[in-house]
Amino acid sequence: MTTVTYTREGRIARLTLNRPEVMNAIDDDMPRDLEAAVKRADADPEVHVMILQGAGHAFCAGYDLAHYAADPDNKITQPMPWDPMQDYQFMWANTQAFMSLFRAMKPVICKVHGFAVAGGSDIALCCDLVVMAEDAQIGYMPARVWGCPTTAMWVYRLGLEKAKRMMFTGDRISGKEAAEIGLVLKAVPEDQLDKEVETLAERMASVPVNQLAMNKMVINQAIEVTINQTQRLATVFDGITRHSPEGLNFKARSEAIGWKQAVEERDQGTFDWTRNRQIPGNSD
Repeated sequence: MTTVTYTREGRIARLTLNRPEVMNAIDDDMPRDLEAAVKRADADPEVHVMILQGAGHAFCAGYDLAHYAADPDNKITQPMPWDPMQDYQFMWANTQAFMSLFRAMKPVICKVHGFAVAGGSDIALCCDLVVMAEDAQIGYMPARVWGCPTTAMWVYRLGLEKAKRMMFTGDRISGKEAAEIGLVLKAVPEDQLDKEVETLAERMASVPVNQLAMNKMVINQAIEVTINQTQRLATVFDGITRHSPEGLNFKARSEAIGWKQAVEERDQGTFDWTRNRQIPGNSD
């Protein structure tokens, strides 16, 4: 595995997203590498708890838009007419790889510093517990155009109204606010993040594996009845967002001016993706 590293110390396995040069952006390999690391920890009788973290300056900045948005050769935007099942097959596999964190028998603590945004928020929110640095950022900005969160974890963690607030704006919020609204377990100053996560992991690791597994399974069962249907719909809609007129305009603009500027226009609300032009009053 090159995009996810694996180490174990005593009863704690550490899984590290390992593309620090691009803020651990998701490529074609990372979902599979992550799932393999989760399965490795789950199969190790010595492991009681997993910690998922990111190398470098962030947890995960989402899908690698230098490839998926700015490069004409990619797997998630097809020439028209597009094949929705081809798109679904690719994204559903990624969604289920992220959900290996949720479905693992052993609990997973996600440690977030820097950013957990877009697809990176999907990964973080599939974990059992999320601890963030207070100044870290989490959000799903592609809700503004070109995305629907395929894991759908926002509604399960926040409830209807707060999930709608996040999806209707595509805003990023700080770790401090995320903890206040109940999206994540806790937020602490960044210089205390490692200690906070280690203390929690060590406490959990003192519990027998079977006890941890049974309690995780019982709690997860509360949403297992609906989560599969919700995620299937979200994954279909995610493909539609990328092949809608607005999604295609976003892709074309990313190719023309670079994905960083296109993302800035999306996040700032300065571009009309339906009419494919600057919103009046905003200069190009």
